[in-house]
Amino acid sequence: MPTDDNLYFRQLLSGHDFAIGDPLALQMANFVYLIGDRSTGECAVVDPAYAVDDIVRVAAADDMRITDVMATHYHPDHVGGSMMGYRIEGITTLLEAGSFRVHVNENEVPWVVRTTGVSEGDLVSHEAGDCVHVGDVAIDLVHTPGHTPGSQCFHVRGCLISGDTLFLDGCGRTDLPGSDAEKMFESLQLLDSLPDQTVVFPGHRYSVPPSETLAEVRTHNFVLKPKKKDQWLTIFGS
Repeated sequence: MPTDDNLYFRQLLSGHDFAIGDPLALQMANFVYLIGDRSTGECAVVDPAYAVDDIVRVAAADDMRITDVMATHYHPDHVGGSMMGYRIEGITTLLEAGSFRVHVNENEVPWVVRTTGVSEGDLVSHEAGDCVHVGDVAIDLVHTPGHTPGSQCFHVRGCLISGDTLFLDGCGRTDLPGSDAEKMFESLQLLDSLPDQTVVFPGHRYSVPPSETLAEVRTHNFVLKPKKKDQWLTIFGS
């Protein structure tokens, strides 16, 4: 975990740290993140889903107040909506409780609206390379299309919250609505160009460790091995 005294950073695992007793939350093993400024008490929540009130209580117990929502992509296990016959809480529950800035990539806006039922006016649309400030903590938005058109990762003080673009082993699926295998390759190459010491925090716990440095991920993650697009597409494009 980051050791910056001013940086507030929590990694929460669904079905364990919140949404305890929810079988879907346990099965999906989503990570939710809280990022904020300890000096101001403001924080952002990344991909709130399942038991939203639990997540709010975790922040409050740490004397933090959620002011912003950061969405990596539109899928219901990250922002709420219907999936596999389940109705998952998400950003609509937060917005019913108060006023929050919900940050999404501009390419993801119609998908988030359709999935969650929120209006475009509830969302803050961003371009690639934008930066969101929570207190004095700057969170850089990295557009990484492939899993979805507006998938984005969040880079803050050497930590990369990679959503469903890059897992510690593997990457997000490219056979779903809005997916694009060629763009996924380009996004993975972009992330692979980050410094070795960058710590990768994925959107799901599909591996034993909850995070690793990018240098460690490179040693075993097969999706980062091919360096040419045609080679990658031959293996992962179908």
